[in-house]
Amino acid sequence: MLYGVVFSAEELAFRDSVAAAVAAPSDRSVRQYFLGRGGASRALYRELGERGWLSLSWPLSFGGRDLPLSYEFLLWDTLAYRRACRPDIGPGLIARVLIEHGTRQQQDKYLPALAEGSLACSLGYSEPAAGSDLTHLRTRATRHGDSYVVHGHKIWTSEAHHATKLWLLCRTGDNDSGKRGLTILFVDLRDPQIHISPIPTMDGHQLNEVVLDGVVVPVEERVGAEGGAWEIIVRSLAVERHTQVLPGRLRRDLEELWRSLRDAGLADDGWVRHVMEELEGEFAAVEASSLATVSELVAGGDAVIPAARSKYLAAALSQKIARVGLDLLGTGGVIDDSELAFLWRQCVAEGIAGGTLEVMISMLARQGLQLGSTR
Repeated sequence: MLYGVVFSAEELAFRDSVAAAVAAPSDRSVRQYFLGRGGASRALYRELGERGWLSLSWPLSFGGRDLPLSYEFLLWDTLAYRRACRPDIGPGLIARVLIEHGTRQQQDKYLPALAEGSLACSLGYSEPAAGSDLTHLRTRATRHGDSYVVHGHKIWTSEAHHATKLWLLCRTGDNDSGKRGLTILFVDLRDPQIHISPIPTMDGHQLNEVVLDGVVVPVEERVGAEGGAWEIIVRSLAVERHTQVLPGRLRRDLEELWRSLRDAGLADDGWVRHVMEELEGEFAAVEASSLATVSELVAGGDAVIPAARSKYLAAALSQKIARVGLDLLGTGGVIDDSELAFLWRQCVAEGIAGGTLEVMISMLARQGLQLGSTR
């Protein structure tokens, strides 16, 4: 494990304190990490907020501790290994944008609740005709005086059934304005003109379809300039991608696979050990990529390409671990309610959420390696 080489003694001590804090899950499901950001996860976010752990990297002037982003990585990576909870997008992605681009009124209104873990948020990005390519989205916000009226249709929206606020990416420019005509609005999900319908997934989780039918949003809830959302979300998405599939989660996945192989009497088979050593090697590459991304973020870089690389490698490995389980254990390894069977059903989503594997490959080729067009 590379952490002892990369992180300071103080950072590793913090990691150990996080592990100790979540050692006993009490009433938390052993699969809570995969169950979304409501319920027991929201209760845990509040506990983290009480410890000041949701605002570790925020500036002191906004109530944070002004620590490097490495502390946030260690927090969420440790919680991922413990199967406790995923990163909360509110105090992470959304808070960072509000600190950099929000008005003082927005900061005073939302940052305290985000820091304490009480404000649950959802990202309203993907649409039926604009999933991975957000430049084609059509949800429209039309300004009328001091308000916008929003009509549109979002899909695959995580956490909308738990959240109270929707971080909405919408179009305020012409239909052909592409990335230049996009705007962020912070929308109240309790508005009666918003209709949320569940989309069950095969791992027992839930995504959502969200229809906005004439929702009135005050102009004061616009984040950043009208038409200026694209540059904001590109960097914020990079940070989200880098924590989408964390090394701690994959280390635990590998442990679960080893456990299943031992239970089946296969752990000492020469071929099985060869296959598992290959997986361990791929995990080392994921870990190294994640730490390189963290280092670039700590140094102040935008880390868009390193984060895409980390997301691709980690999501692909999560799926490979599950496939190896199927190859070595047969269908009996995926049709029951074992941990490995669950991972086989769940890992499909990891190749989609936060940008599909195909989109990550395209980004790495076009922007990272400068191959073909960079439009």
